[in-house]
Amino acid sequence: MTRRPAAAVLALLALLTSTACTGGEVRQQPTGADASSRIVVASGQDVTGKNGIRQQLIDAWNAKEGEHGYRARLVELPGSADQQRSQLLGALQSGSARYDVVNLDVTWIPEFAASGLISPLGDAAVEDPGDIVPSVDSTSKWRGKRYAVPFNSDTGLLYYRKDHLVKAGASRTDLGTDVTWDGLRELLGALDRAGIPDREALWTTQLAAYEGRTVNAIEAFASAVPGFRLTDGDGAYVATREELTAGVSELRERTASPYLLEGAAESREAESLSAFAEGRTTFLRHWPYVYPTLHETFGDDLGVARLPGKAVLGGQNLAVTSSTSGQRAAKAAELIAFLTGRDSERCLLRAGFAATRVSAYQEEGTAPRCENAPAYAEGPSASPGGESTARMAPDRLADGTSYSRGILLPALRAAVHRPRTPLYGAVTHTLTSELDALYGPPRGAGGSRPGDGEVARRLDEALRRLLPD
Repeated sequence: MTRRPAAAVLALLALLTSTACTGGEVRQQPTGADASSRIVVASGQDVTGKNGIRQQLIDAWNAKEGEHGYRARLVELPGSADQQRSQLLGALQSGSARYDVVNLDVTWIPEFAASGLISPLGDAAVEDPGDIVPSVDSTSKWRGKRYAVPFNSDTGLLYYRKDHLVKAGASRTDLGTDVTWDGLRELLGALDRAGIPDREALWTTQLAAYEGRTVNAIEAFASAVPGFRLTDGDGAYVATREELTAGVSELRERTASPYLLEGAAESREAESLSAFAEGRTTFLRHWPYVYPTLHETFGDDLGVARLPGKAVLGGQNLAVTSSTSGQRAAKAAELIAFLTGRDSERCLLRAGFAATRVSAYQEEGTAPRCENAPAYAEGPSASPGGESTARMAPDRLADGTSYSRGILLPALRAAVHRPRTPLYGAVTHTLTSELDALYGPPRGAGGSRPGDGEVARRLDEALRRLLPD
Protein backbone atom coordinates (compact mmCIF):
# COMPACT_ATOMS: atom_id res chain seq x y z
CA MET A 1 0.00 0.00 0.00
CA THR A 2 1.36 3.41 -0.99
CA ARG A 3 2.25 5.64 1.93
CA ARG A 4 0.71 9.10 1.82
CA PRO A 5 3.01 12.11 2.14
CA ALA A 6 3.07 13.93 5.46
CA ALA A 7 0.90 17.01 6.01
CA ALA A 8 3.65 19.50 5.12
CA VAL A 9 4.24 17.87 1.74
CA LEU A 10 0.50 17.64 1.06
CA ALA A 11 0.15 21.38 1.71
CA LEU A 12 2.98 22.20 -0.65
CA LEU A 13 1.55 19.84 -3.28
CA ALA A 14 -1.80 21.60 -3.06
CA LEU A 15 -0.11 24.95 -3.61
CA LEU A 16 1.99 23.68 -6.54
CA THR A 17 -1.06 22.12 -8.17
CA SER A 18 -3.12 25.29 -7.88
CA THR A 19 -0.22 27.34 -9.25
CA ALA A 20 0.17 25.06 -12.25
CA CYS A 21 -3.50 24.68 -13.13
CA THR A 22 -5.25 27.92 -12.21
CA GLY A 23 -6.43 30.11 -15.06
CA GLY A 24 -7.69 33.66 -15.09
CA GLU A 25 -7.42 37.15 -16.49
CA VAL A 26 -5.06 39.92 -15.46
CA ARG A 27 -6.98 42.09 -13.03
CA GLN A 28 -7.47 45.74 -13.89
CA GLN A 29 -5.70 47.93 -11.34
CA PRO A 30 -7.30 51.01 -9.79
CA THR A 31 -6.53 54.37 -11.33
CA GLY A 32 -6.98 57.95 -10.24
CA ALA A 33 -6.36 59.38 -6.81
CA ASP A 34 -6.45 56.03 -5.04
CA ALA A 35 -3.53 54.83 -7.18
CA SER A 36 -1.46 58.03 -7.19
CA SER A 37 0.83 56.89 -4.38
CA ARG A 38 0.55 53.15 -4.86
CA ILE A 39 3.21 50.99 -6.47
CA VAL A 40 1.71 47.84 -7.95
CA VAL A 41 3.95 44.76 -8.03
CA ALA A 42 2.97 41.89 -10.34
CA SER A 43 4.33 38.45 -9.54
CA GLY A 44 3.61 34.76 -9.87
CA GLN A 45 2.19 32.89 -6.91
CA ASP A 46 4.43 32.69 -3.84
CA VAL A 47 5.37 29.07 -3.09
CA THR A 48 5.58 29.95 0.62
CA GLY A 49 1.80 30.28 0.64
CA LYS A 50 -0.85 32.76 1.69
CA ASN A 51 0.70 35.84 3.32
CA GLY A 52 4.05 34.38 2.24
CA ILE A 53 7.49 35.92 2.39
CA ARG A 54 7.00 38.28 -0.57
CA GLN A 55 3.85 39.79 0.94
CA GLN A 56 5.56 40.12 4.31
CA LEU A 57 8.46 42.04 2.75
CA ILE A 58 6.02 44.36 1.00
CA ASP A 59 4.22 44.84 4.32
CA ALA A 60 7.55 45.87 5.84
CA TRP A 61 7.99 48.48 3.08
CA ASN A 62 4.46 49.77 3.68
CA ALA A 63 5.22 50.12 7.40
CA LYS A 64 7.82 52.73 6.39
CA GLU A 65 5.29 54.73 4.34
CA GLY A 66 5.99 57.78 6.47
CA GLU A 67 9.59 57.78 5.20
CA HIS A 68 8.92 57.49 1.45
CA GLY A 69 5.23 58.39 1.01
CA TYR A 70 4.24 55.37 -1.08
CA ARG A 71 2.51 52.06 -0.50
CA ALA A 72 3.08 48.87 -2.48
CA ARG A 73 0.45 46.34 -3.46
CA LEU A 74 1.29 42.77 -4.52
CA VAL A 75 -0.81 41.25 -7.31
CA GLU A 76 -0.28 37.51 -7.80
CA LEU A 77 -0.94 36.37 -11.36
CA PRO A 78 -2.77 33.08 -11.83
CA GLY A 79 -1.63 30.20 -13.98
CA SER A 80 1.65 28.51 -14.87
CA ALA A 81 4.86 30.42 -15.61
CA ASP A 82 4.10 30.36 -19.35
CA GLN A 83 0.62 31.75 -18.70
CA GLN A 84 2.00 34.46 -16.42
CA ARG A 85 4.51 35.51 -19.09
CA SER A 86 1.72 35.79 -21.66
CA GLN A 87 -0.45 37.78 -19.26
CA LEU A 88 2.35 40.21 -18.45
CA LEU A 89 3.30 40.68 -22.09
CA GLY A 90 -0.31 41.34 -23.03
CA ALA A 91 -0.92 43.70 -20.12
CA LEU A 92 2.24 45.75 -20.64
CA GLN A 93 1.91 45.93 -24.42
CA SER A 94 -1.76 46.94 -24.33
CA GLY A 95 -1.74 49.00 -21.16
CA SER A 96 -4.72 47.03 -19.86
CA ALA A 97 -3.25 46.81 -16.36
CA ARG A 98 -1.06 49.30 -14.51
CA TYR A 99 1.98 47.53 -13.11
CA ASP A 100 4.96 49.48 -11.83
CA VAL A 101 7.22 46.59 -10.80
CA VAL A 102 7.20 43.13 -12.37
CA ASN A 103 8.76 39.98 -10.95
CA LEU A 104 10.18 38.24 -14.03
CA ASP A 105 11.64 34.81 -14.52
CA VAL A 106 15.35 35.16 -15.29
CA THR A 107 14.80 33.83 -18.81
CA TRP A 108 12.35 36.64 -19.64
CA ILE A 109 14.72 39.57 -19.07
CA PRO A 110 16.11 39.72 -22.65
CA GLU A 111 12.61 39.55 -24.17
CA PHE A 112 11.08 42.24 -21.96
CA ALA A 113 14.16 44.46 -22.33
CA ALA A 114 14.37 44.10 -26.12
CA SER A 115 10.63 44.82 -26.39
CA GLY A 116 10.99 48.05 -24.42
CA LEU A 117 8.59 46.87 -21.70
CA ILE A 118 11.04 47.41 -18.81
CA SER A 119 13.43 50.30 -18.23
CA PRO A 120 17.18 50.27 -17.54
CA LEU A 121 17.87 50.73 -13.84
CA GLY A 122 20.23 53.13 -12.13
CA ASP A 123 22.24 52.69 -8.95
CA ALA A 124 19.29 53.60 -6.71
CA ALA A 125 17.66 50.23 -7.41
CA VAL A 126 20.66 48.16 -6.28
CA GLU A 127 22.02 48.00 -2.78
CA ASP A 128 25.70 46.91 -2.87
CA PRO A 129 25.76 45.09 -6.25
CA GLY A 130 29.11 43.52 -5.40
CA ASP A 131 27.35 41.40 -2.76
CA ILE A 132 25.12 39.66 -5.34
CA VAL A 133 26.27 36.20 -6.47
CA PRO A 134 27.92 36.96 -9.87
CA SER A 135 26.22 34.16 -11.81
CA VAL A 136 22.88 35.33 -10.43
CA ASP A 137 23.48 39.02 -11.10
CA SER A 138 24.32 38.33 -14.75
CA THR A 139 20.70 37.24 -15.32
CA SER A 140 19.50 40.80 -14.63
CA LYS A 141 21.38 42.39 -17.53
CA TRP A 142 20.96 42.43 -21.27
CA ARG A 143 23.54 43.69 -23.74
CA GLY A 144 25.53 45.52 -21.09
CA LYS A 145 22.64 47.27 -19.33
CA ARG A 146 20.97 46.43 -16.03
CA TYR A 147 17.24 46.00 -16.45
CA ALA A 148 16.44 44.23 -13.17
CA VAL A 149 17.74 43.22 -9.75
CA PRO A 150 17.79 39.57 -8.62
CA PHE A 151 15.04 38.91 -6.07
CA ASN A 152 15.24 35.19 -5.37
CA SER A 153 17.41 32.67 -7.13
CA ASP A 154 17.03 28.96 -7.87
CA THR A 155 19.03 25.96 -9.01
CA GLY A 156 18.55 22.23 -9.21
CA LEU A 157 19.45 20.13 -6.15
CA LEU A 158 19.50 16.38 -5.51
CA TYR A 159 17.30 15.14 -2.64
CA TYR A 160 17.61 11.58 -1.40
CA ARG A 161 16.32 9.15 1.20
CA LYS A 162 19.06 8.12 3.61
CA ASP A 163 16.85 5.40 5.07
CA HIS A 164 16.72 3.78 1.62
CA LEU A 165 20.51 3.82 1.41
CA VAL A 166 20.81 2.26 4.87
CA LYS A 167 18.46 -0.57 3.92
CA ALA A 168 20.45 -1.12 0.73
CA GLY A 169 23.69 -1.41 2.70
CA ALA A 170 25.29 1.54 0.94
CA SER A 171 28.82 2.32 2.07
CA ARG A 172 27.88 5.97 2.62
CA THR A 173 24.58 7.67 3.31
CA ASP A 174 25.87 11.25 3.14
CA LEU A 175 26.74 11.71 -0.51
CA GLY A 176 28.86 14.82 -0.06
CA THR A 177 30.01 16.96 -2.99
CA ASP A 178 31.44 14.30 -5.30
CA VAL A 179 28.25 12.48 -6.28
CA THR A 180 28.01 11.47 -9.96
CA TRP A 181 25.28 9.99 -12.16
CA ASP A 182 27.37 6.86 -12.61
CA GLY A 183 27.65 6.57 -8.83
CA LEU A 184 23.88 6.86 -8.45
CA ARG A 185 23.24 4.24 -11.11
CA GLU A 186 25.58 1.82 -9.37
CA LEU A 187 23.22 1.87 -6.38
CA LEU A 188 20.28 0.54 -8.36
CA GLY A 189 20.99 -3.17 -7.86
CA ALA A 190 21.43 -2.92 -4.09
CA LEU A 191 18.29 -0.78 -3.75
CA ASP A 192 16.26 -3.27 -5.77
CA ARG A 193 17.51 -6.21 -3.70
CA ALA A 194 16.68 -4.39 -0.44
CA GLY A 195 12.96 -4.80 -1.08
CA ILE A 196 12.07 -1.32 0.17
CA PRO A 197 8.26 -0.98 0.41
CA ASP A 198 6.69 1.34 -2.19
CA ARG A 199 9.99 2.02 -3.97
CA GLU A 200 9.73 1.68 -7.75
CA ALA A 201 12.73 3.43 -9.31
CA LEU A 202 16.03 5.16 -8.67
CA TRP A 203 15.00 8.77 -9.25
CA THR A 204 12.44 11.16 -10.70
CA THR A 205 12.38 14.67 -12.10
CA GLN A 206 10.24 17.03 -14.19
CA LEU A 207 10.02 15.90 -17.82
CA ALA A 208 6.52 16.90 -18.92
CA ALA A 209 6.36 18.99 -22.11
CA TYR A 210 6.92 22.35 -20.35
CA GLU A 211 9.85 24.31 -18.92
CA GLY A 212 10.90 21.40 -16.69
CA ARG A 213 11.89 19.37 -19.75
CA THR A 214 13.98 22.29 -21.04
CA VAL A 215 15.73 22.60 -17.67
CA ASN A 216 16.59 18.90 -17.56
CA ALA A 217 17.80 19.02 -21.16
CA ILE A 218 20.11 22.00 -20.62
CA GLU A 219 21.51 20.34 -17.48
CA ALA A 220 22.29 17.20 -19.48
CA PHE A 221 23.74 19.13 -22.43
CA ALA A 222 25.96 21.27 -20.18
CA SER A 223 27.11 18.17 -18.29
CA ALA A 224 28.06 16.37 -21.51
CA VAL A 225 29.78 19.31 -23.24
CA PRO A 226 32.11 21.56 -21.18
CA GLY A 227 31.23 25.20 -21.73
CA PHE A 228 28.08 24.32 -23.66
CA ARG A 229 25.89 27.20 -24.87
CA LEU A 230 22.97 27.33 -27.26
CA THR A 231 23.29 31.11 -27.68
CA ASP A 232 25.97 33.73 -27.17
CA GLY A 233 25.63 36.98 -25.23
CA ASP A 234 23.67 38.60 -28.07
CA GLY A 235 21.24 35.73 -28.50
CA ALA A 236 22.85 34.26 -31.64
CA TYR A 237 22.83 30.48 -32.11
CA VAL A 238 26.29 28.97 -31.44
CA ALA A 239 25.73 25.24 -30.70
CA THR A 240 26.87 22.50 -33.06
CA ARG A 241 25.14 19.31 -34.10
CA GLU A 242 27.92 17.28 -32.47
CA GLU A 243 27.35 19.04 -29.16
CA LEU A 244 23.63 18.48 -29.37
CA THR A 245 24.18 14.78 -30.11
CA ALA A 246 26.34 14.43 -27.00
CA GLY A 247 23.72 16.25 -24.96
CA VAL A 248 20.83 14.13 -26.23
CA SER A 249 22.85 10.97 -25.45
CA GLU A 250 23.43 12.16 -21.88
CA LEU A 251 19.78 13.08 -21.41
CA ARG A 252 18.62 9.74 -22.77
CA GLU A 253 21.02 7.80 -20.55
CA ARG A 254 20.11 9.51 -17.29
CA THR A 255 16.37 9.28 -17.98
CA ALA A 256 16.31 5.73 -19.29
CA SER A 257 14.56 2.73 -17.80
CA PRO A 258 15.22 1.20 -15.29
CA TYR A 259 16.63 4.31 -13.58
CA LEU A 260 13.82 6.84 -14.06
CA LEU A 261 10.39 6.45 -12.49
CA GLU A 262 7.75 5.33 -14.97
CA GLY A 263 5.50 8.27 -15.77
CA ALA A 264 8.16 10.92 -15.13
CA ALA A 265 7.76 12.05 -18.74
CA GLU A 266 4.43 13.54 -17.62
CA SER A 267 5.69 14.89 -14.28
CA ARG A 268 5.92 18.51 -13.21
CA GLU A 269 7.07 19.88 -9.84
CA ALA A 270 4.03 18.60 -7.93
CA GLU A 271 4.01 15.08 -9.38
CA SER A 272 7.73 14.49 -8.90
CA LEU A 273 7.58 15.79 -5.32
CA SER A 274 4.63 13.54 -4.55
CA ALA A 275 6.39 10.45 -5.95
CA PHE A 276 9.46 11.09 -3.81
CA ALA A 277 7.42 11.84 -0.69
CA GLU A 278 5.52 8.58 -1.17
CA GLY A 279 8.80 6.66 -1.20
CA ARG A 280 8.50 5.62 -4.83
CA THR A 281 12.03 6.84 -5.60
CA THR A 282 15.25 7.19 -3.63
CA PHE A 283 16.42 10.34 -5.43
CA LEU A 284 14.67 13.51 -6.62
CA ARG A 285 15.83 16.46 -8.72
CA HIS A 286 13.99 19.55 -7.46
CA TRP A 287 14.42 23.18 -6.38
CA PRO A 288 15.61 24.64 -3.04
CA TYR A 289 12.15 25.78 -1.90
CA VAL A 290 11.08 22.18 -1.16
CA TYR A 291 13.96 21.62 1.31
CA PRO A 292 12.21 22.98 4.45
CA THR A 293 9.06 20.97 3.74
CA LEU A 294 10.91 17.74 2.96
CA HIS A 295 13.09 18.12 6.06
CA GLU A 296 10.02 18.67 8.20
CA THR A 297 8.57 15.46 6.77
CA PHE A 298 11.61 13.16 6.81
CA GLY A 299 13.99 14.74 9.34
CA ASP A 300 17.42 13.09 9.39
CA ASP A 301 16.28 10.54 6.81
CA LEU A 302 16.46 13.30 4.19
CA GLY A 303 19.69 14.00 2.35
CA VAL A 304 20.46 16.88 0.00
CA ALA A 305 23.42 17.43 -2.29
CA ARG A 306 24.44 19.39 -5.34
CA LEU A 307 23.01 17.94 -8.52
CA PRO A 308 25.52 15.68 -10.31
CA GLY A 309 27.04 17.42 -13.30
CA LYS A 310 25.68 20.83 -14.15
CA ALA A 311 22.54 22.43 -12.71
CA VAL A 312 20.47 25.16 -14.33
CA LEU A 313 20.12 28.62 -12.79
CA GLY A 314 16.58 29.80 -12.18
CA GLY A 315 14.91 32.49 -10.13
CA GLN A 316 13.08 35.79 -10.49
CA ASN A 317 14.26 39.37 -10.94
CA LEU A 318 12.46 42.64 -10.20
CA ALA A 319 12.17 45.29 -12.92
CA VAL A 320 10.43 48.66 -13.37
CA THR A 321 7.99 48.83 -16.27
CA SER A 322 8.62 51.40 -18.99
CA SER A 323 5.11 52.82 -18.49
CA THR A 324 6.15 53.96 -15.01
CA SER A 325 7.98 57.28 -15.02
CA GLY A 326 9.00 60.25 -12.95
CA GLN A 327 8.62 60.10 -9.19
CA ARG A 328 6.75 56.77 -9.34
CA ALA A 329 9.65 55.18 -11.21
CA ALA A 330 12.11 56.52 -8.64
CA LYS A 331 10.03 55.12 -5.76
CA ALA A 332 9.61 51.82 -7.60
CA ALA A 333 13.40 51.59 -7.81
CA GLU A 334 13.63 52.30 -4.07
CA LEU A 335 11.12 49.51 -3.43
CA ILE A 336 13.22 47.10 -5.48
CA ALA A 337 16.32 48.08 -3.50
CA PHE A 338 14.43 47.34 -0.28
CA LEU A 339 13.02 44.00 -1.45
CA THR A 340 16.44 42.83 -2.67
CA GLY A 341 18.53 44.31 0.15
CA ARG A 342 20.63 42.39 2.66
CA ASP A 343 17.96 41.82 5.29
CA SER A 344 15.25 40.94 2.77
CA GLU A 345 17.54 38.35 1.18
CA ARG A 346 18.22 36.80 4.59
CA CYS A 347 14.45 36.56 5.10
CA LEU A 348 14.02 34.92 1.70
CA LEU A 349 16.66 32.34 2.62
CA ARG A 350 14.87 31.59 5.88
CA ALA A 351 11.64 31.06 3.93
CA GLY A 352 13.26 28.44 1.71
CA PHE A 353 14.22 30.50 -1.33
CA ALA A 354 17.80 30.67 -2.61
CA ALA A 355 19.03 34.12 -1.61
CA THR A 356 20.81 36.18 -4.24
CA ARG A 357 23.37 37.79 -1.90
CA VAL A 358 26.57 36.19 -0.63
CA SER A 359 26.13 37.95 2.71
CA ALA A 360 22.91 35.99 3.38
CA TYR A 361 24.96 32.78 3.60
CA GLN A 362 27.58 33.93 6.07
CA GLU A 363 26.10 32.65 9.34
CA GLU A 364 27.04 29.02 8.96
CA GLY A 365 25.11 26.50 11.01
CA THR A 366 22.37 28.91 12.07
CA ALA A 367 19.39 30.55 10.43
CA PRO A 368 20.26 34.05 9.17
CA ARG A 369 18.86 37.06 10.99
CA CYS A 370 15.66 38.47 9.50
CA GLU A 371 13.97 41.70 10.57
CA ASN A 372 11.75 42.59 7.60
CA ALA A 373 9.49 39.51 7.84
CA PRO A 374 8.29 38.91 11.43
CA ALA A 375 7.01 35.37 10.80
CA TYR A 376 10.56 34.35 9.89
CA ALA A 377 12.41 36.50 12.39
CA GLU A 378 12.98 34.18 15.35
CA GLY A 379 12.66 30.73 13.85
CA PRO A 380 8.98 29.99 13.07
CA SER A 381 8.04 30.30 9.41
CA ALA A 382 4.77 30.13 7.55
CA SER A 383 3.84 26.68 6.35
CA PRO A 384 3.35 26.20 2.58
CA GLY A 385 -0.40 26.40 3.10
CA GLY A 386 -0.14 29.54 5.18
CA GLU A 387 -2.39 28.10 7.89
CA SER A 388 0.19 27.58 10.61
CA THR A 389 3.87 28.07 11.35
CA ALA A 390 6.72 25.58 11.11
CA ARG A 391 10.35 25.83 12.10
CA MET A 392 12.88 26.39 9.36
CA ALA A 393 14.93 23.31 8.50
CA PRO A 394 18.31 23.34 10.26
CA ASP A 395 21.24 24.62 8.27
CA ARG A 396 23.67 22.07 9.72
CA LEU A 397 23.29 18.64 8.13
CA ALA A 398 24.01 15.36 9.90
CA ASP A 399 27.52 15.11 8.43
CA GLY A 400 28.37 18.64 9.62
CA THR A 401 27.90 20.30 6.23
CA SER A 402 26.16 23.67 6.12
CA TYR A 403 23.21 23.37 3.74
CA SER A 404 23.27 27.04 2.77
CA ARG A 405 27.04 27.63 2.54
CA GLY A 406 28.21 24.12 1.71
CA ILE A 407 25.57 23.12 -0.83
CA LEU A 408 23.24 25.89 -1.95
CA LEU A 409 25.70 28.78 -2.44
CA PRO A 410 28.28 26.68 -4.36
CA ALA A 411 25.46 25.29 -6.50
CA LEU A 412 24.34 28.82 -7.42
CA ARG A 413 27.87 29.89 -8.26
CA ALA A 414 28.39 26.91 -10.57
CA ALA A 415 24.93 26.91 -12.18
CA VAL A 416 24.55 27.39 -15.93
CA HIS A 417 22.21 29.66 -17.85
CA ARG A 418 19.42 28.62 -20.10
CA PRO A 419 19.62 30.28 -23.55
CA ARG A 420 19.65 34.07 -23.22
CA THR A 421 17.61 35.44 -26.08
CA PRO A 422 14.54 37.64 -26.64
CA LEU A 423 13.10 34.60 -28.41
CA TYR A 424 13.33 32.37 -25.34
CA GLY A 425 9.64 31.42 -25.42
CA ALA A 426 10.06 29.99 -28.92
CA VAL A 427 13.36 28.32 -28.00
CA THR A 428 11.95 26.45 -25.01
CA HIS A 429 8.92 25.40 -27.08
CA THR A 430 11.27 24.05 -29.75
CA LEU A 431 13.32 22.13 -27.20
CA THR A 432 10.32 20.53 -25.52
CA SER A 433 8.74 19.66 -28.87
CA GLU A 434 11.83 18.14 -30.49
CA LEU A 435 12.75 16.18 -27.35
CA ASP A 436 9.31 14.64 -27.38
CA ALA A 437 11.00 12.09 -29.64
CA LEU A 438 12.55 10.71 -26.42
CA TYR A 439 9.43 10.80 -24.26
CA GLY A 440 6.32 11.02 -26.43
CA PRO A 441 4.71 8.25 -28.50
CA PRO A 442 7.27 6.47 -30.76
CA ARG A 443 7.37 8.03 -34.22
CA GLY A 444 9.42 5.50 -36.17
CA ALA A 445 8.33 2.45 -38.12
CA GLY A 446 7.32 -0.41 -35.87
CA GLY A 447 7.16 1.86 -32.83
CA SER A 448 10.90 2.65 -32.76
CA ARG A 449 12.44 5.87 -31.55
CA PRO A 450 15.00 7.90 -33.52
CA GLY A 451 18.63 7.70 -32.52
CA ASP A 452 20.52 10.43 -30.71
CA GLY A 453 22.04 11.80 -33.91
CA GLU A 454 18.66 12.06 -35.60
CA VAL A 455 17.08 13.83 -32.62
CA ALA A 456 20.04 16.24 -32.55
CA ARG A 457 19.78 16.87 -36.31
CA ARG A 458 16.11 17.80 -36.08
CA LEU A 459 16.75 20.01 -33.05
CA ASP A 460 19.69 21.74 -34.73
CA GLU A 461 17.68 22.48 -37.86
CA ALA A 462 14.73 23.81 -35.87
CA LEU A 463 16.93 26.11 -33.78
CA ARG A 464 18.80 27.39 -36.86
CA ARG A 465 15.49 28.35 -38.45
CA LEU A 466 14.47 30.16 -35.27
CA LEU A 467 17.61 31.94 -34.06
CA PRO A 468 20.02 34.31 -35.79
CA ASP A 469 23.52 32.96 -36.36
